[in-house]
Amino acid sequence: MTNATKAPKAPTVDLKFEIAVIPVSDVDRAKAFYTRLGWRLDADFAAGDDWRVIQFTPPGSPASVIFGKNVTAAAPGSAQGLYLIVSDIEAARNQLRSSGADVGEIFHPVGDKHTGTDEPYLSGRHRVSGLDPHRGSYRSYASFRDPDGNGWLLQEITTRLPGRVDAHGASFASSADLAAALRRAAAAHGEHEKRNGGQHDANWPDWYADYIAREQAGEPLPV
Repeated sequence: MTNATKAPKAPTVDLKFEIAVIPVSDVDRAKAFYTRLGWRLDADFAAGDDWRVIQFTPPGSPASVIFGKNVTAAAPGSAQGLYLIVSDIEAARNQLRSSGADVGEIFHPVGDKHTGTDEPYLSGRHRVSGLDPHRGSYRSYASFRDPDGNGWLLQEITTRLPGRVDAHGASFASSADLAAALRRAAAAHGEHEKRNGGQHDANWPDWYADYIAREQAGEPLPV
């Protein structure tokens, strides 16, 4: 009997999700729709009359979408459950509606119930109207479709589940997300000062930084 020596574990290679393909029937109509939403147009390439690809990136997103002619065999409108993560779902819904997207009412789930008569694919088929009563992270949604019927879902996330984000590598995709995090930290810090007799906390920048990093990483928040 011999003792096998374990081979050293190879470093993990980053695999960064970059592109989702959405099938459309009218390329120019889809381009006009996503342009109105204010998404960044990254590319519009064509090769004769047989191939065309367009790439858009939602504001603050590290990933993009592409559509075009002869870029996918999927049926137009068949892409469903495309998640857009937001830190303030009411503000995001209002902005999208002002840009021409027919965003439905905000809704939330109840418990673990996911079956019902509501729309399929977008967060189950059981919806309760309105924001999550406790404004819990991952718990409030709204949905809309593009002209072909591809389905998008807004999901409000302010605190990630534990282990999803390294607190030492906390980052923000946009100034709007950072501003929202600062506002939440300011509100929590105000309660912190009240618990300490209303005394001004000269170390508030450190407290803010710790709060924001812990919130992103899903770790216990400072009190």
